[in-house]
Amino acid sequence: MTIKKRERKGKNMTAASEQQANKRLNLEKAANFMRQYRDPDSKELKKLSANQFMEVWSHYDKDGNGYIEGSELDGFLREFVSSANSTEIDPEAVSDDMLRELKACFMEAYDDNQDGKIDIRELAQLLPMEENFLLLFRFDNPLESSVEFMKIWREYDTDGSGYIEADELKNFLRDLLKEAKRINDVSEDKLIEYTDTMLQVFDSNKDGRLQLSEMAKLLPVKENFLCRQVFKEGFEGATKLTKDDIERVFALYDRDNNGTIENEELRGFLKDLLELVKKDYDAQDLLDFEETILRGVDYNDDGKINRKELTMILLALAKHNQEEEPSA
Repeated sequence: MTIKKRERKGKNMTAASEQQANKRLNLEKAANFMRQYRDPDSKELKKLSANQFMEVWSHYDKDGNGYIEGSELDGFLREFVSSANSTEIDPEAVSDDMLRELKACFMEAYDDNQDGKIDIRELAQLLPMEENFLLLFRFDNPLESSVEFMKIWREYDTDGSGYIEADELKNFLRDLLKEAKRINDVSEDKLIEYTDTMLQVFDSNKDGRLQLSEMAKLLPVKENFLCRQVFKEGFEGATKLTKDDIERVFALYDRDNNGTIENEELRGFLKDLLELVKKDYDAQDLLDFEETILRGVDYNDDGKINRKELTMILLALAKHNQEEEPSA
């Protein structure tokens, strides 16, 4: 055999070996999607980049509704557990009884809002990720109130379009990293990757920008005070509303203590109110809602809410909840 023939044969064998290895890797991915994200020796999960995190999310949120739930959740848990085994185990080898027990423990640990499904923020707490990307979810410092949210919205919606577009979102993420003193660790390309990933995750209507309700998922507040039980007890609850309850609500939104709820304070209050009745909303919805509410209670026509006007709104809210409840 000539040298050229031996070289050609060697190259063919190398190419065949690489092809076989790639085929084996693809088969492993097909059998268990999570296995590719574990270290082949230790079986520990590797730190995921923003793009890899998005790959995992998109793979398991098959219907694209923003949650891993039902059969999606079962599939994720089976693959998550079986991928940690040192030997190749079919995810289906996880028995139904084991799956039920696993799901109960898993949801207790990670299902923060106890809705029986996993949302994007809950998955982000489970999977190890690049530290800088993880910072963008603000797990350690959620906003105090929707008033703070509306101030941030006004600051970054620089063109006043009623949406946070890609460049505006990138500026917001850059400032978040500056705040965490990590901006020097992040290149412009990495910042663009983070921006694209956040858009893929939170832009539920896929229009390439974030509307109010989408940004609210990216930048959550500690609590919507209007979701408290005192406002959920129907008209009977309205009679239980005390002066202290109303003062607490007023103080929450009257951030400058000038005796009225106005501007971003008012829009923060209305955002919380709107979220009780509408899941998806944009800036125009909030503006329309503001006009409707003020038309009903703003008798002095100053475009602000005082204590008396707030009391009227809270009583109407409790009455609305009572009317929405099914009769016994």
